[in-house]
Amino acid sequence: MTLSAALKDSKLITWKSCGRLQQTIARCIERSGVGLHSGKLSTLKILPESAGIGRVFDFRSQLIPAFIHYAHDSPLCTTLCKHGFTIRTVEHLLSALEAKGVDNCRIQICNDAEEEQDADDVEVGWLVTKSQVPIFDGSARLWVESLEQVGLKVALDSHGNNAEKMVAHLNEPVHVRRNDSFVAAFPSQEARITCGIDFPQTPAIGCQWFSSTPLIDSFYDINIASSRTFCIYEEIEHMRNSGLIKGGSLDNAIVCSLSKGWLNPPLRFKDEPCRHKALDVIGDLSLFAQSGSQGLPVAHIVAYKGGHTLHAAFVRHLLQIK
Repeated sequence: MTLSAALKDSKLITWKSCGRLQQTIARCIERSGVGLHSGKLSTLKILPESAGIGRVFDFRSQLIPAFIHYAHDSPLCTTLCKHGFTIRTVEHLLSALEAKGVDNCRIQICNDAEEEQDADDVEVGWLVTKSQVPIFDGSARLWVESLEQVGLKVALDSHGNNAEKMVAHLNEPVHVRRNDSFVAAFPSQEARITCGIDFPQTPAIGCQWFSSTPLIDSFYDINIASSRTFCIYEEIEHMRNSGLIKGGSLDNAIVCSLSKGWLNPPLRFKDEPCRHKALDVIGDLSLFAQSGSQGLPVAHIVAYKGGHTLHAAFVRHLLQIK
């Protein structure tokens, strides 16, 4: 069966060839850094993979595809879970892989992991084994630089054949919403993203909008990849008391105070927080990818006050997963 035959059209989407062949990385990448929420050192190796495999995490020999079926709701990050193995903060890495056209790769996590009984898994008796993708400077810049260094090559399947890269085209408008937050998409001739955020109690951030065609030429590298994650200073104590951001610092996030503004300027862009939301959208929507296809659909995607949980809900809606 060909890849185009395996991908199913629906009322919402039609799969078409994008006119390019699937790719993988030309050489191995290995990087180490601290996990944002665990505060522990994590080492990742990104390896070439065969056409049609897609992007797959390899954690203690447990293979976890970077696909929406394995996405698990968690605060402040995107998490993949399978059979008690959990990988958190995958969104920045997946964003870079999607934008740079790495359709197939194996992402091997080499660090010592945390093991604990998770409340969601007590009933099935799983001891949850957790790890995290390093946060680095809070952006996707290091991943983009690493991919540029090793380069890409055409991916071949187990028989030595190449495979066409498929992309989903949106047929009609669609949206998901939660209170005043929403993700909507409209039919378009190109993949386009518009993001909006609104922090009325934080004047230094306020209301921002950013719009782009992130997969065109080097637009992502120049305008999105280096935008860092951000947080509100007054919320830090609560997050730490909740067991989050143990590895957070002024070196891996931009921090804004309600009254004092940015605590670690300068910003890389005046609308850096909104650009980072676009980075997250690309990473989260990459979970739509199947068998080496493009994750980001050909559509104009508009996200307002979105977050990882809402982004995942949008991908499930596109795939008509209840």
